[in-house]
Amino acid sequence: MLKGILNYAHYLLEEAIKKDELVIDATCGNGNDTLFLSTLVGEHGKVLAFDIQKEAIAATKQRIIANERTNVSLIHDSHENIAKYLPVHTNEKISGAIFNLGYLPKSDKKIITKPDSTIIAIDTLLNHLRKDGLIVIVVYHGHEGGKAEKEAILKYLFHLDQKQYSVLRYGFINQKNDPPFILAIQKKID
Repeated sequence: MLKGILNYAHYLLEEAIKKDELVIDATCGNGNDTLFLSTLVGEHGKVLAFDIQKEAIAATKQRIIANERTNVSLIHDSHENIAKYLPVHTNEKISGAIFNLGYLPKSDKKIITKPDSTIIAIDTLLNHLRKDGLIVIVVYHGHEGGKAEKEAILKYLFHLDQKQYSVLRYGFINQKNDPPFILAIQKKID
């Protein structure tokens, strides 16, 4: 059976991420993906969860505490600054990352992810991703500014070297109202 967008995003990450690894939730929102990643990497793995909104950090913190997870670092900052938070004293690579683009559900729809900061974050993650690591981007584009971000990211990903990366697009084409879709990038080389 075909998997829904979020189920497929999680399926892809399950295939790529192992216990005890470093992973990134680039837009932690309400904490669903952060909790999912925390469980995947286990108690000795590490999740760095980013968001620019205090409400998102608070909601994610609540979810993490309620589920007794201790392997998550919540970072109130833009995902474009991921490099500042990566361990520099080790050779530790990132095994997986997820983005949910757009705006925080049930929040101010004027606060959205932006093409420039998202592309900077993707580029940073690609440089720190291990071989066979995966970045999953859930593209919500049915809001003001969403189409511009979608087009900029597609253009950026289209030009990635196919010898170094495999890029997948997954989505349902017969749904109305600008349905979200997935972009997934797998690194082929170290």
